[in-house]
Amino acid sequence: MVFNRSLLAKAALGPAAGAVLMAFMASGAIPAYQMYSVALAAIYTIVVLSVGLLAGWSGIWSVGHPAFFAIGAYFAAYGSGHGWSLETVVLGAVVTGTVLGAFLGYAGARFSMLYIALLTLAFTMVTLELVNRWSSVTGGDQGVAVLQLRSSLGLGTLAGGSTESQYLAVGAAAVVLALAVPAAASGLRMRLVAAKSHPLAARTIGIAPEAQSALAFAVSAAFTTFAGVLLGLITGFVSPDPFSLNLGIALIAACVLGGVGTIIGAVAGGAYLTWNPSLSSAVGLPQPVVQGIVLVGVLLFLPGGVVPFLSAPLRSVLRRVWRRPEPRPSKPTPAVDLAPRQPATATAPGEAAVVLRLEHVSVAYGGLKALEDASVSLRQDEVLAVIGPNGAGKTTLLNAVSGLTGNGRVSGTVDFAGGSLLKARATARRRLGIGRTFQHAEVFSELSVAENVLCTRRWITARDRADVARLLDSVGLADVADRRPGELPFGLQKRLDLARAMAEEPKLLVLDEPFGGLDAGERALLAQQIRRLHAQGTAVLVIDHVLDDLFSVAHRVLAFDFGRTIGEGTPDTVLDNPEVRSSYLGTVGGRAELPERVGERSVLRLSGVGHTYGGVVALRDVDLDVREGVVLGIAGANGAGKSTLAGILHGSLKPARGSREAGGTVRTSLAPEGRALFKTLSLRENLEVAAYAAGITGAPLRERLAETTEWLPPRLRDRMSVPAAGLSGGEQQMLAIARALIVEPDVLIVDEPALGLAPALVDEVYDRLVRLAHDGLTVVLLEQLLSRAMSVCHEVAVLHEGSVAAQGRPGDPSFAALAEAAYFSGARETAATTATTATTARL
Repeated sequence: MVFNRSLLAKAALGPAAGAVLMAFMASGAIPAYQMYSVALAAIYTIVVLSVGLLAGWSGIWSVGHPAFFAIGAYFAAYGSGHGWSLETVVLGAVVTGTVLGAFLGYAGARFSMLYIALLTLAFTMVTLELVNRWSSVTGGDQGVAVLQLRSSLGLGTLAGGSTESQYLAVGAAAVVLALAVPAAASGLRMRLVAAKSHPLAARTIGIAPEAQSALAFAVSAAFTTFAGVLLGLITGFVSPDPFSLNLGIALIAACVLGGVGTIIGAVAGGAYLTWNPSLSSAVGLPQPVVQGIVLVGVLLFLPGGVVPFLSAPLRSVLRRVWRRPEPRPSKPTPAVDLAPRQPATATAPGEAAVVLRLEHVSVAYGGLKALEDASVSLRQDEVLAVIGPNGAGKTTLLNAVSGLTGNGRVSGTVDFAGGSLLKARATARRRLGIGRTFQHAEVFSELSVAENVLCTRRWITARDRADVARLLDSVGLADVADRRPGELPFGLQKRLDLARAMAEEPKLLVLDEPFGGLDAGERALLAQQIRRLHAQGTAVLVIDHVLDDLFSVAHRVLAFDFGRTIGEGTPDTVLDNPEVRSSYLGTVGGRAELPERVGERSVLRLSGVGHTYGGVVALRDVDLDVREGVVLGIAGANGAGKSTLAGILHGSLKPARGSREAGGTVRTSLAPEGRALFKTLSLRENLEVAAYAAGITGAPLRERLAETTEWLPPRLRDRMSVPAAGLSGGEQQMLAIARALIVEPDVLIVDEPALGLAPALVDEVYDRLVRLAHDGLTVVLLEQLLSRAMSVCHEVAVLHEGSVAAQGRPGDPSFAALAEAAYFSGARETAATTATTATTARL
């Protein structure tokens, strides 16, 4: 923790306010009958702060804090009757609350938030039942008095219900508020928020979400039990009534009212809890009704809470009064060479020691082998690229190195820097020197850019902050260090993901599709960064589908398919391997017997269509014409934009730019990638749901069910009452297509129908699609394997990085080479040829 003047000033506000309040109490400005309410508000402030920060920082909503509150109060009562000192009572209550809170936090973190809520609910119910039944200690329903507690440190004696106890409550609340201020700026808060925001990414930087939840719950419970001791002292009597489940609900309402996770909001929430009975009496309504009305009103009109709502205009005024100096101008983006790049050359190939070695590694999920007998070695002087089609096992390989295989069964040997990795937890692998990025830039959205990197440190010093500032400057993020990742474009989020992985100078950097979603300039900058890291001695293991950029930084390339290694070579030779090439393009014996095209009428037309997802460019200026009776194939590697194009053609996704025009009334239907079946519903129910959604009921529904069922193979027609989860992958795919057919579409769009299927099942699915074409249906087929699309389609358009890089007829001999070049590199130099081919392809 680094203390500065601003932080110290904020931390001093709590004690200063407490001192002023106690001065008013001593002067008589606050009536004696109100002093108890002030002390009670101070105690509730501590409890609301404990609950609110636990929810805001860790995402844990607890209804078990009334139990901790009660434990503290009964510690005070029991200790006062048995001669315990004040310090012994406080220490005993806090230790008990800490241990129980750590247990609840750790146990609940392994499950969902709902589980934690139920767990804390059960804890409160058990505690209250124990209070009622253990009458020899608690007094049962009758309660027990708090007599007096003498300080063993010579600080005097506190009698239950005394004025001195009220002063103590106010002073204690002031100190707790002061402690909360530096905690909010500490690494503890950053790591808690990181574990809450993205548990998987948190593990890769050494943060164990279970441990963070246990720690947060333990601290929250400790302060709540301390508040319970104070409650016993100011009341002088403890009974079960104040600690009911209604208090748990009221605490959550008070947190929401003040502002979850805010320090000043806890003060507002404590005041609300204290004076809510007076408010209820004034309006003549029961307290639960008033609480419900207030909570509903806040959720509807002030969802962030009262304090954040009121403080926003105040911060705006302060910014205008004390204008900060203008930020320094952003450094110009370094010029990058966008010319075709040559593969990298290792500085001293083969001379450095092997830093990572995998031997016969397999990863299985149930009966599925995602990785099979993989053997990989990586030297300290290498950038090793791993390529392969979607589902080849590339990410599973990275997860095996990073320790993120989840419930997968891992076998084989994984050695890193001379030690075994398989038994090391994911959180420990960061300490060993392994950094990891993710395909979609999995950043911590509730932390600033700088905090995303700082949270890699357990204890943050001034030197850490200086190191992080230099790191952010090196990747071009210095000017946005105080902003949230959600405010940044996707390219900067990818840089942030890389910066977080680079923190603490790892020996091995594992990059999961770093080039995906970036434009040409951003990819060139990233390539330069990877080369710099390699020059500094970092070994790099990287996977991606953007092959030209990947090959520009790689020294050696491994090719995977179906979870096993199928080829190895240098970037300029690996694609010459027939097995590697066919893994991307596919191999098909011959062309299907397609029907003659029945017309030239355009049924769907896209003009200049572009689309983005939060700054990620998925499609760029796509022009496409779907004509009646045509089987149109859209081929492209994973990440090329096929599924986005499918959604736009279907009409379920509105393009960000450009237009979609239909030639008259056209009904489209989509069989999405992954099938998206309702697994618990039967085959018949899956079909009926789609029909109901299209407004088909009654006799037309029965007719369509009969026709669609007839299209299915006999083994499915005989199992219409079986849940969809009981089908094989190929059978599920045919059901997904049948569900799309039940609405009688004019255009059927099928996204990746062969994904995850055995070859025999692939042939069966495609045979049935060709049969639909013979029946006159217009079909748009989105396929990862180029050869498959070329074998079953009248026309094929090749997508590369969101653009149509080539379009033509598979029967045209010149188109095959053009399509293959476009698939791998976009064939930008043949744009004119592509346009000409696309025009002449129309029959």
